[in-house]
Amino acid sequence: MKKWFMLLLGAAAMAVASATALALWPIGNPVEMSTLQGDAGRGAYLARMSGCIACHTNTEKGGAPLAGGLELKTDFGTFYSPNLTTSVEFGMGSWSIEMFAKAVRQGVSPQGEPYYPAFPYPFYAKLTDQDIADLWAAFKTVPAVEEPSKAHGMPFPFSFRPGLKLWRQAYLDFSEFEKDPNKSEAWNRGKYIVEGPAHCGACHTPRNFAGARQVEQKLHGADKLPDGGKSPAINSAALREKGWSINSLAYALKTGVKNDGDVFGGSMVEVVRDGTSFLSANDREAIATYLLGEANVTN
Repeated sequence: MKKWFMLLLGAAAMAVASATALALWPIGNPVEMSTLQGDAGRGAYLARMSGCIACHTNTEKGGAPLAGGLELKTDFGTFYSPNLTTSVEFGMGSWSIEMFAKAVRQGVSPQGEPYYPAFPYPFYAKLTDQDIADLWAAFKTVPAVEEPSKAHGMPFPFSFRPGLKLWRQAYLDFSEFEKDPNKSEAWNRGKYIVEGPAHCGACHTPRNFAGARQVEQKLHGADKLPDGGKSPAINSAALREKGWSINSLAYALKTGVKNDGDVFGGSMVEVVRDGTSFLSANDREAIATYLLGEANVTN
């Protein structure tokens, strides 16, 4: 009996030591942004492109812009989007631009904690320093809303946030955006938008048992979205097979009307309403150019 007790005690001590080590493991890299001047207008445009309005505004319940509170149910628990207004107590009013940059591109909170990947920071890693400065300038114009962010509803072990450090190490890619010199400016612009701020792969790429994107099946669609729905494949082959052209896809991103006359459903309604409908015609065409490939004939 004493032997089993000592074994259990040893196992408990190891578990505590491991949890402590994880909690003390520093993540993220230093950031220096103080010399950049942001353009609030361009930042507001980027915020639309990045889905900030759609994810951080509880439109159905009449929530204030960017005050958070939107519910996202997953197999790992329920997430609630946080308050991104200039409230000092409940939002980002006390943050510096360096804190903002580290949060957006590295997924690290001002307290050094990892954010859950319901926040698509691996995609935002593609944003440039100037993009971050512009976004920060735009967010500083948002009126403060004095409402606390709702706590996530996460069961154990997912509620143990330091455990995310291991998950990040195993699955996440924080590489910067790189242009393909053999492609056109439009194609490269579309790639930047799709793989960066618009984070299309967050919904249109299947995930494994751990909730990580299966990158080898990028944009091949997913059958288990948080809302219980499915997302179609939006890679070039799938889009061509369904008769999409650059023009018809660009039009759908503006209006929500598909090439067969039907309309988008599910979360794409919010994506178009709060995001892609605000983009320039050139950017919508760039997205379509990248997704379809430049050999596609427009019509």
